[in-house]
Amino acid sequence: MKDIILPSPVCTGGMPLRDALMARRSMRNYSARRFDLDSADDLQLLADLLWAAFGPISPKRRSAPSSHNRQETELYVLLPEGAYLYEAADNRLAPVTDEDLRAASGAQDYVGTAAAEIAFVARKEKVTGKSPRGVVETIYVDTGFISENIYLFCASEGMATVVRAMVPKESLAARVRLEPEQEITLVQTVGWAQ
Repeated sequence: MKDIILPSPVCTGGMPLRDALMARRSMRNYSARRFDLDSADDLQLLADLLWAAFGPISPKRRSAPSSHNRQETELYVLLPEGAYLYEAADNRLAPVTDEDLRAASGAQDYVGTAAAEIAFVARKEKVTGKSPRGVVETIYVDTGFISENIYLFCASEGMATVVRAMVPKESLAARVRLEPEQEITLVQTVGWAQ
């Protein structure tokens, strides 16, 4: 496996915000359409999706807020070709495993049929000065901001998505080789409606 170098994201345009808010939906029926990693158009769409989710706006800011700008959340992108870590600063997907782990990210019948599953992984050690409960609250709130960005992007682009809490976190964490201080919060299914 090799890195997937993404094209520069398109950071302007799209559907007006209020229209995207009206179009936002949770979808649970997905077509078999995939991101074609040999297609410039599909690579652009994937780059734009990940940038909208939690990409860089400046050297110190991301497209979604995080508590005290800790930026503790990482995105693991599960594709048919394998699992990748989105490295926002370098605008690339770094390979983690060549296994198709989409179906391993949940028990719902549509999991594994959509184009991608995006696992939100928090580096808990970055959230300092909080009680254990405060750490949990922080990582889930920050995940929520990123998830909503994905919802709005998908609405704008005519794509389908749903965020999921029913995730076999321990087994998925082992398969993407997470460290003990990393925690999967949620997983978001992304693709096209059936």
